[in-house]
Amino acid sequence: MAELLDAAHDLRELARMIGKPEDRDRLLGMALDSLQNLVPHDLAAVLVLEDGVLRVQVARGRLAGEEVFRHSLQLDRFPTLQRALMTRRPAILEEHHHASGEGDPYDGVLDLPSDHSCMVVPLFDAERPLGIMTFDRTVCGTYDQRTLEMAEVYGQLISLAFQFAEQAELLDRYRVMVEERNRVLAGAGGDACRATELLEVSRSPLIRTLAGQARQVALTTAPVLITGQTGTGKEILARAIHCWSPRAGQTFLTLNCAAMPPQLIESELFGHVKGAFSGADKDRPGRFVAASGGTLLLDEIGDMPLEAQAKLLRVLQEGTFQPVGSDRTVRVDVRVLAATHRDLEAMAAAKEFREDLYYRLAVFPLHLPPLAARMEDLEELAAGILADLAARTGRGPWTLSQAALRQLRNQAWPGNIRQLVNALERATILKPRGALEIQHFLAGGPGRKGAPVEAVGVDGPLPTLAEMEAAHIRTALARTGGRIYGPQGAAVLLGLKPTTLQSRMKKLGIERRQG
Repeated sequence: MAELLDAAHDLRELARMIGKPEDRDRLLGMALDSLQNLVPHDLAAVLVLEDGVLRVQVARGRLAGEEVFRHSLQLDRFPTLQRALMTRRPAILEEHHHASGEGDPYDGVLDLPSDHSCMVVPLFDAERPLGIMTFDRTVCGTYDQRTLEMAEVYGQLISLAFQFAEQAELLDRYRVMVEERNRVLAGAGGDACRATELLEVSRSPLIRTLAGQARQVALTTAPVLITGQTGTGKEILARAIHCWSPRAGQTFLTLNCAAMPPQLIESELFGHVKGAFSGADKDRPGRFVAASGGTLLLDEIGDMPLEAQAKLLRVLQEGTFQPVGSDRTVRVDVRVLAATHRDLEAMAAAKEFREDLYYRLAVFPLHLPPLAARMEDLEELAAGILADLAARTGRGPWTLSQAALRQLRNQAWPGNIRQLVNALERATILKPRGALEIQHFLAGGPGRKGAPVEAVGVDGPLPTLAEMEAAHIRTALARTGGRIYGPQGAAVLLGLKPTTLQSRMKKLGIERRQG
């Protein structure tokens, strides 16, 4: 009678805890503990089913050693366990199951006699199997029917606990994903899919061919490596690939590896747990979680540290990673695009970049030509840039005089489209609206093949100090490909501390342009 009263109390306590998914592991342990009197065992365990593999989640009893906690088994090698999960009925294992190994979950792990007591109880929800509970005794004999039925009741309760826990975890993942997307996208407005227009209206045969290739690869899930000189528009091409893909309605995120301190790239990509390092005062999911279901562009990937490259390779191969400071495996579905102006193949040969990662990324390489090779597009590009400047600043609109357009076509443009953007932005500072003439393009601008650019007249509109400072910072960022930190970064070029430069950029409303 006392045993039945204890069992009733334990059942009530288990039912109360089912609605507390944060206590799932405690619930599993408590369930196994309470079954000691009702289902005698030397080992009781719950094994969770993931991708066809059963792994021990919780174990109790005198045989519950380290080898048991590390144990896993391929379900397709155990017909008796498969049958229990398919029929959703518990099974008592007998001597012939142990002798053949077709049903014994701990064959080769524990030294148990072939006729020992053993029982498995399936765990399942309405749609799929979740795992099994196992009970083993070293004594000979089999469990009776009454014991089997009692274990089945506990199994149904534990199955409910699993369902509640999974739903709570799914809601929490959605919550942190939305929070992370909001954090990353804060202040990054604009229509990502305008990028397709910039390629579709191109008059350059090189760009039209490239756009056709990009459309084809966009329909797949293959990684794409986008190469080209600094400022050629690699991010524009990446956005177009995203918008031509089945993921167009999902998130498109970027990370400029050159603009991120090396020690923080892993955390920014893969997230971290509270206390993982100094300053980690709360959990952060990272960009792979924020981009799940969508596309992530890794710009200037040649600057990614080797340690982070190893974790990235695992994401590309398996779709999983572990946040910094955690042993928890996170699974994501992200289309990865990479961009660089560096020769990754040469870097891989010099052991400066992981060779296996290079070949994994370069499944479908796309190369953007420099601006000098596509001068047919200069007029359309300039018009688009001026329209964007008018929308962003509330000034303008502007046009280009024929003389100014001829002069721009005579430039060498070593900084490519990014340099064109800077030149036009400087010109719009000097003239609030209307037609831009040659004199509005500051001396010392683009490298030239034609006549020199005239200096600004003393009677022309005078830009403010803030406007000139902003233009100067943008020029430094253009020369360094958006890099702020390091010996080749914009901070060193300007003689500032990186934190000071970032503060000035924030105050002036300057964003790092990528691609």
